[in-house]
Amino acid sequence: MTVIALVGNPNSGKTTLFNALTGMKQKVGNWPGVTIDKKEGILKGHNDVKIVDLPGIYSLSPYTAEEVISRDFLLHEKVDLILNVVDATNLERNLYLTTQLMELGLPVVVGLNMMDIVEKNDSQLSVAELQYGLDLPVVEISATTGKGIDGLIQAVTTKQNCAMPIVFSKNVESTLLEITERLFNAVPMPQLRYWTVKVFEKDKKVNVSELLDSDNKAYVDGLIKQLEEQLEDDSESIVARERYDWIETLMASVSIEMNMTDSISDEIDRIVTNRWLGLPIFAFVMFLVYYFSISTIGTMGTDWTNEVLFGEIVPEAVTGFLESINIHPLVIGLIVDGAIAGVGAVLGFLPQMAALFLCLAILEDCGYMARVAFVMDRVFRKFGLSGKSFIPLLIGTGCSVPGIQASRTIENEENRKITIITTSFIPCGAKLPVIALIANAIFNGSEWVAFSMYALGICSVLLSGVVLQKLMGVDLEPKPFIMELPSYHWPHVGAILRSVLDKVLAFIKRAGTVIFVSSCIIWITSTFNFRFEEVEDAADSMLAIVSGFIAPIFIPLGFGDWQSTTATIQGFVAKENVLSTMGVLFGIAEEVSEESGTLLNAVASHYTVPSAISLLVFNMLCMPCFAAVGAMKTELKSKTLALKAVLYQTVFAYTWAYVFFEFAKVIVGGYSFGISTVIAMLVIVAYAIILFYPVDKWVVKYKGGQLA
Repeated sequence: MTVIALVGNPNSGKTTLFNALTGMKQKVGNWPGVTIDKKEGILKGHNDVKIVDLPGIYSLSPYTAEEVISRDFLLHEKVDLILNVVDATNLERNLYLTTQLMELGLPVVVGLNMMDIVEKNDSQLSVAELQYGLDLPVVEISATTGKGIDGLIQAVTTKQNCAMPIVFSKNVESTLLEITERLFNAVPMPQLRYWTVKVFEKDKKVNVSELLDSDNKAYVDGLIKQLEEQLEDDSESIVARERYDWIETLMASVSIEMNMTDSISDEIDRIVTNRWLGLPIFAFVMFLVYYFSISTIGTMGTDWTNEVLFGEIVPEAVTGFLESINIHPLVIGLIVDGAIAGVGAVLGFLPQMAALFLCLAILEDCGYMARVAFVMDRVFRKFGLSGKSFIPLLIGTGCSVPGIQASRTIENEENRKITIITTSFIPCGAKLPVIALIANAIFNGSEWVAFSMYALGICSVLLSGVVLQKLMGVDLEPKPFIMELPSYHWPHVGAILRSVLDKVLAFIKRAGTVIFVSSCIIWITSTFNFRFEEVEDAADSMLAIVSGFIAPIFIPLGFGDWQSTTATIQGFVAKENVLSTMGVLFGIAEEVSEESGTLLNAVASHYTVPSAISLLVFNMLCMPCFAAVGAMKTELKSKTLALKAVLYQTVFAYTWAYVFFEFAKVIVGGYSFGISTVIAMLVIVAYAIILFYPVDKWVVKYKGGQLA
């Protein structure tokens, strides 16, 4: 089978092109890190051609995990052709990677993407001159509109010659030639030029001792040092300058004429990325998102789904059918009060989730979310982080697992660890039903609840960023955040609907598997005692007895009953289980229908406003689901660190849930100040001390100068 490697810069339209070429339903985004690992697909109309979508990279120098993945695949896997996606609107920067790919000894086809934007901007680009200068096939395409895709498919399925590397200046080429002679039998012949350049650059990932003996290594080191002294620069910078000099010469011959007037994107960015207006605009946009998904359109669907579909139609229909065929009442209870009540409680909030997914997909696809990372960089830098740490948080709004994996784009190790630990603080799709339940049951469907949880998540990330730095004994210097901002464009309906459908189907799949099984287990353990006798009161069940031993831990938080404890612990398996467990324990299918109508009414009567707030805060900030914990362990590369991370998240969630509970009691519960309120104030003071205490004194006094 022919293997084509799809390679390009982030935001060059590479993943969109992959979808167009293969029909695969892969996520399309506007920030680096969307493609975390390589994705594979079969070229449409060519079952013998496989396309591998590699992570977006700016070069083959291994500074990030993405660059390592891509470079290792191109060097060590079977690759028959490289399809290099080049952004025509940022041609000079994109061609830097192209010059490196030309050194791998493989055929290269250039897909010149976003030509529709070039034309729309009244710019001109001589594709014929570009093709002549590169000596490579160059095909004009627009991945979003599909223009030129057929021609590109024809080019990649036609036999092509191997690319020829660019030629540097005479002095540099002379030194490279001598290095090449000593590497001649040490590396694969097609990759000889690539390894020569890497040895000259002193690439940290290249073990020169494995390629050269001590005498040749010493001779090569002398050659490199001599040229560095002659050109008054280090070898890596020399190569970078040589590449850009060559690209500059090529660009002059390409005769590109760009319209220098400000585009619509530039005009919009003057407002949405403004130093003073950027944050308020982002907050307002997110408020509108949650208002739309929680309080308006989403609520209309949720009310009908909860009260009618899973509150009346499905339970009554299933019960009637099962009774008509003389099924045992206990089996009917398992199916109706267990499976349907649990799964239905979660699926009942699917309309609100779909509305949220739709809003986020539109913001992402039009290009706004990329600006958010840029805007938040100003805030994150004050806490020792950067806008690059915000990218995993944005991805984590859908699911924490890919958000945690997206931290691979962060070069600084400590910064990356902090981002991994705090990503799950942002409400993911699985937490939305829990938020919606409390919002609808306690706060009459107020959009402020969901918005407040999102704001709480961001504040928790910032606070934890400082706290974790103190615990690690490091004082992170914020590094410059450089990110390409794609042009704004109208959202692509097909891509948005596909994204929403994928997330909805994934949620339904979880409801039909993990949540289904958990709901059945909850019903069984809440219906029988340890002698497997059916109990009249669920408080006498085995589940109530076991949860009753754990429940006192949550008494200071205001929800120390066995039902809330069970729901919270079930949330560690999957956050949706919090809702499904309540659906089963509060009897959404029968008991609640007879007395008060719906799960919402049952929750409203079970919790006070302070206890509901505390329950919500704890479940938003505590240990994430098992899948996210597994991702944390993988990314942290340590079980011990993962356990410490989970412990920190749990303690952090517990302390702040306690603070919110105590102050909510005073503000809305009618309670007066007491000892418990004073303790809550002391907790805030403790966090403030950690926040403002100098890290160097913290290290000496508490950590002995050692890293955590």
